[in-house]
Amino acid sequence: MNPLLPSQYYIPDVEARVDQDGTIYLYGSKDIVNDDDYCSNEYQVFYSKDMVHWEAGAISFSTEQMQEKTDIRLYAPDCIKKDGKYYLLYCLADGAEGIAESESPLGPFTDRGIIKEAHGIDPSALVEKDKVYYFWGQMGLHGAELDLETGKIKEETHKTNLLTQDEDGFHEGSSIRKINGKYYMVYADISRGRPTCLGYAISDNPLGPYEKKGIIIDNNGCDPSSWNDHGSIQKIGEDYYVFYHRSTHNSVYSRRVCAEKIQINEDGTIDEVEMTTQGAESHIPETRVLTASAFCKINGKAYLENYTSATESYEFLTNIHNGDGAYIKYYLFEGKTDKIQVKASNTGLVSQILVHLDGPDGEVVAEIQIRKSKGNYDFAEYEAPLKRSMEGRHSVYFEFAGSSGKLMNVKEFCFK
Repeated sequence: MNPLLPSQYYIPDVEARVDQDGTIYLYGSKDIVNDDDYCSNEYQVFYSKDMVHWEAGAISFSTEQMQEKTDIRLYAPDCIKKDGKYYLLYCLADGAEGIAESESPLGPFTDRGIIKEAHGIDPSALVEKDKVYYFWGQMGLHGAELDLETGKIKEETHKTNLLTQDEDGFHEGSSIRKINGKYYMVYADISRGRPTCLGYAISDNPLGPYEKKGIIIDNNGCDPSSWNDHGSIQKIGEDYYVFYHRSTHNSVYSRRVCAEKIQINEDGTIDEVEMTTQGAESHIPETRVLTASAFCKINGKAYLENYTSATESYEFLTNIHNGDGAYIKYYLFEGKTDKIQVKASNTGLVSQILVHLDGPDGEVVAEIQIRKSKGNYDFAEYEAPLKRSMEGRHSVYFEFAGSSGKLMNVKEFCFK
């Protein structure tokens, strides 16, 4: 289910990799919740056997482990395997890029030093036989062969502007894969005004030329302040997935990794997919209790906020303005149910949640009256019958109606 990792982890910019035993590893940068800058000074690897249950590894690399220690933050990494060793390709916020290695996909990684010939951000790499192809850059994509032993770019292979922002929407965040004999370059695409998209281009050769083919996913609507996206595609079992991130907390930061199943068509193209709640799962059982973080689309001003006290810690959806056309989308449920239960608080006199099926203007199957609360954290449990029994697969939209300007908060909900 999306987000993939437990709520305390903010891991964006993910490169997903599958090792020979089938274990899935996630390599990303690491945001600090409610911070005012991207990323942090450390990496942490996460792993799973089934795309549902994830384990956290120890800190795999940090700026304290670099040969020349620095306070500059670590941006998006990649990790490749060659000749039985794992090579972490890291970058710093100032554009420096480097290599670290380990005997384990989880690290810890030992720093090998900076790649002096490459300066930019967001490295990615592809191992093909005895060669390593290395990519990096912002606004223009660089590519070259990388000598892992010396840690140097082979300058005679260096290509510039494999993709550009003006022609291809290439903003940053390259990620390379080989699929069915073709080379797929996934990247943060700014062609819709902000780099909230993951676009992709295809080539017959790793160092191009590349032809842009389209958009795989757009995270626009995940948060009122969302700015960017960065991710990868990976085959897991017999299926392909796109890994991407969503911003939270009314911020361009505090980003979380999500995943959606995608289809590689016979002609090699990829159809654009929507953000969903179920992610890698086939559906959400109708009786599962879903916290506020499980929403997959916001229309309006709402965003996630943390609450922590001496006895509990949780997230809730706040800044919900009744009457401004706001809605929250949860997707995709399956099962038969007769009522809905919501935990909410309300600063107005009386507010209402209208539950729609299959669209923001779809059939209203429940109306939930939310009474005035003592405060934002005074959550009460409300239950309402469905106007008809819900059966089969549906997406669910919450519309917030009532007196304009009054705020509501939602902590969790479930069907029964």
